[in-house]
Amino acid sequence: MYKTTGFVSFVLRRFTGVALVLYLLLHIWVIGSSLSGAEAFDQRLNFVQTDLFKILEIGLLAAVIYHAFDGVRLLLVNWFQITEKRKNLFYSVMVISVLLVIAGGVPILLFMLEG
Repeated sequence: MYKTTGFVSFVLRRFTGVALVLYLLLHIWVIGSSLSGAEAFDQRLNFVQTDLFKILEIGLLAAVIYHAFDGVRLLLVNWFQITEKRKNLFYSVMVISVLLVIAGGVPILLFMLEG
């Protein structure tokens, strides 16, 4: 059971969902600091503009892309009852996700390295 594509999809969907919620909380924390004044907002904004957070942005990009495409895959499987294609759809989602993360992550890395 733990080696099926369905289980891997389940775990990745939960993991990416939690990552998106954590990002949302961090985003609210940064934006909420604007109520404390410009200095507090600038301080928190500088904190999240470090190289570590640039790399974490690539992880965020990966989480958003995978979570979105896997959600579409689930809708297709459930609405159209195409359970015999689940494995192929899962691998398609993985390939599309990897390609889009590379396409979006490379500019983030290049921007980070340029300083």
